Amino acid sequence: MSGSMVKFHSGKNIPLELHKVRVVQKLHLNPIEDRLRAIREAGFNSFLLSTKDTFLDMLTDSGCNAMSDRQTAAMMLADDAYAGSQSYDRMEAKVLELFGKQFILPVHQGRAAENIISRAFISAGDHIPMNYHFTTTKAHIELNGGTLHEIYTDEALKIKSDHPFKGNMDLDKLRAVIDTYGVDHIPFIRLEASTNLIGGQPYSMKNMRQVREIANKAGIMIVLDASLIGENAWFIKQREDGYKHKSMAAIIREMSDLSDLVYFSARKLSSSRGGIICTAREDLYDKMRDMVPLFEGFLTYGGMSVREIEAMAVGLEETLDNQMICQSPAFIDYFVKAADALGIPVVTPGGALGAHIDAGAFLSHIPQTEYPAGALVAAYYLISGIRGMERGTISSVRLEDGSDLLADIELMRLAFPRRVFTLSQTEYALDRLNWLYKNRELVGGLQWDKEPKVLRFFVGRLKPIGDWPEKLLSKFRADFGDSL
Repeated sequence: MSGSMVKFHSGKNIPLELHKVRVVQKLHLNPIEDRLRAIREAGFNSFLLSTKDTFLDMLTDSGCNAMSDRQTAAMMLADDAYAGSQSYDRMEAKVLELFGKQFILPVHQGRAAENIISRAFISAGDHIPMNYHFTTTKAHIELNGGTLHEIYTDEALKIKSDHPFKGNMDLDKLRAVIDTYGVDHIPFIRLEASTNLIGGQPYSMKNMRQVREIANKAGIMIVLDASLIGENAWFIKQREDGYKHKSMAAIIREMSDLSDLVYFSARKLSSSRGGIICTAREDLYDKMRDMVPLFEGFLTYGGMSVREIEAMAVGLEETLDNQMICQSPAFIDYFVKAADALGIPVVTPGGALGAHIDAGAFLSHIPQTEYPAGALVAAYYLISGIRGMERGTISSVRLEDGSDLLADIELMRLAFPRRVFTLSQTEYALDRLNWLYKNRELVGGLQWDKEPKVLRFFVGRLKPIGDWPEKLLSKFRADFGDSL
């Protein structure tokens, strides 16, 4: 990994922070007894924890990336106009420069874009092939009567691998879906840059070109979720032949040119709030345009504040900066390699968003029906104060027969927002994870207490099976004494 990864005289490769800290926010590392109370009150769901009870917030990178001085300064230039804002004009110019698509629709965040795209293009009985689903994407597709098909390669779900592009789409499976359901029932093929739920794994440009060829032959459009396109472009630059000397701008434009419609959450892509849908096809724009005032806001703000729009414009420009975009992948790579060296089961190679711990192997004594990924997130918070995110069966759905649709893999994601955490904080996260792995037999499963029907992982409440949290607390105190 190049960029911020520096070789020290000791021989170690260590990610170097290519920024200085000018504004700080106080963190809270509370006693473990307080953390047990907090996780109980949160229903053993890390989404329901308060930041006052959290030391390192590694729940997500969405809306949590550090803002640059230039972004903060740009927010002071905001033009507070309901319609025709100059702030929108500046943001529109940056979207056009980055993606080369002139028809632009603003929305308040990525899932709002998914809502509009799904309503505009999906009808009951349609089928949507994709390299892997995201939770809100799946919900919007199914709410509009569609069925998704995950056309991932065999390499995608291998936890330990050296494959550089585990986010690739399986071309034979894609052709089979098209042959089975017919082009009339496939409104688009969805590609997700740096697939979120399988470890932030990227796809290659070669694979995207091959998908484009199949789409052209069938007459099907490609929709690109570009929320993590910066990291995907960075991995292409680092890992794919022929791209080492290409600029980030050229790589991102090539990915955009291979897509008919691009959308993204600015909460990830540009370190601000909001989202965008863009296309070079006026017919696609016309099918979506009227839904923006209906669901989001006027066409020149789309539910965002103008200050967020100004920050987005600068953030999009900074996505092209190698020193900025490499920070998160470099820290993730460092964490993943260190955890792997300790024998901790972790998804390799390191991808985007964060480090992904294989909860199924970490807690192999807990069956999937007792939610090992959720249990690992709760246990890790208890012994460290670090809030991760469950990406397993809790994030899945319940079937009509009352059983869980078991996740393909059970993961705990530890997000690394860009330019947020220091190396000492990263080492602390590794130390506590290593201690938990050595004491993993103390961790038990979870069961539902209050289970919502839709996107249950956001607000659902669970409870432990047995008294394992108390046992874990006792062992922690025996080993660490009064230490936090």
